[in-house]
Amino acid sequence: MRLLGVMTAKESFRYGDEVVIRSDRGTEIGTVLCEATPAAIGGLKDPTNGRILRRLDGTDRGDWSQMSEMTRRDLAACQPHVDKLKLPMQLIDVERLLGGERVIVYFLSETRVDFRALVKLLGREFQSRIEMRQIGIREEAKLLADYGDCGQEVCCSRFLSKMPPVSMKMAKLQRSSLDPTKISGRCGRLKCCLRYEFDTYESLAAELPPIGSKILTREGTGKVIAQDILAGQLIVHTEDQRRVMVASGDVVQVLVVGTGPPVRGKKKPRAGS
Repeated sequence: MRLLGVMTAKESFRYGDEVVIRSDRGTEIGTVLCEATPAAIGGLKDPTNGRILRRLDGTDRGDWSQMSEMTRRDLAACQPHVDKLKLPMQLIDVERLLGGERVIVYFLSETRVDFRALVKLLGREFQSRIEMRQIGIREEAKLLADYGDCGQEVCCSRFLSKMPPVSMKMAKLQRSSLDPTKISGRCGRLKCCLRYEFDTYESLAAELPPIGSKILTREGTGKVIAQDILAGQLIVHTEDQRRVMVASGDVVQVLVVGTGPPVRGKKKPRAGS
């Protein structure tokens, strides 16, 4: 599971340096991203804390490679215990920390699960401390997904530290396809990237007369029937039954404010403004 944290160090490190750290979870591998400035720390929510022990060396890489190869066998070893106890849970992944002091089991469940008996069985199985972590659908994709439709590594795994809420309104405002197969991510939910430019679209849309507005331009009056938000242009139906493209800067006056979809948190232009 990708986590962001603030670590202390006794020497200087650069971006991209691979290190061995001692975190709240135990001894594990990390990658240096940036200096822990107040601005950087302020952008993190409940960051993991700890210290950098040393730079990653060949022995550490070998140990980590061996532990990574054990993941599939660990997952298979957990399933019989879950089946025996008839627990309503779906095992997703098993993570071993570099230090070997903890094994983290990730699972999905629609209800709260009493896994105390399972923890005892797995503790004897792995001879290590067991941590059970219930996750959601988006977190499952963060653990297991590789690449998105864009050809890039999925955002939740690559750089997102928290999962922002995404709504269908964001897709509609950006004129995205409403086909679920095209706007859904690897998790089956709406793609996180629909939020990235939403605030910009929202701000630009608020500067345009809403759909349905009657406007006065240098060429006469007309009714707004569509918007090109990024271009700052309007499709206007004129009194002589033509459809023309009008730049927002060419709107002399909004005679009647339309009842088009309002932009949340933004005020519609007042008539005569």
